[in-house]
Amino acid sequence: MFEGWDNFYLMIGPAAAGLIGLLFIVVTLTAGLERSQSSNGQPLYLTPTALHFGVVLTISAIAMAPRLGPATVGIGIGLASLVGLVHAIRSCLGIRRLRHSTDNPHWSDLWCYGVVPTLVYFGLCGVTVALGLGDAWAPPALAALLLGLLLISIRNAWDLVTFIAPMTRPGGSSPP
Repeated sequence: MFEGWDNFYLMIGPAAAGLIGLLFIVVTLTAGLERSQSSNGQPLYLTPTALHFGVVLTISAIAMAPRLGPATVGIGIGLASLVGLVHAIRSCLGIRRLRHSTDNPHWSDLWCYGVVPTLVYFGLCGVTVALGLGDAWAPPALAALLLGLLLISIRNAWDLVTFIAPMTRPGGSSPP
């Protein structure tokens, strides 16, 4: 099903895995903050970003796994896509709710953390159906969507780092 795509999935999967590890380092940057302050945006920003990397890793592993039938591949990719879709929609709704509170997120947050991942996951759900039907365009579309998800997640991880890092000083103290 994914003949000729070996190198692509062997690059994109481990990249996502490495970036999950780097997100753990980002979390350690919040060590000097109050727990309520550091966990405030976690369900809307950090958790979905880690999940997106996990979906890229999972789908890459499914694509590279030997001797899986088309039904198993479709179910695996479909489940990963649905889990991601639920979290992306949850981020959209949560960030939209924040816009009406005192936290007031940046205008790009709704688009980059919510809308774009939601669209990618809808595309992945469609590609899952196309893979099941054996459409020739499905493997390249899957690759493009996974790359898009990886790139938007890298952007979001960078956004998190540039937001969190100035909040703490070396030694764990917060700026005045």
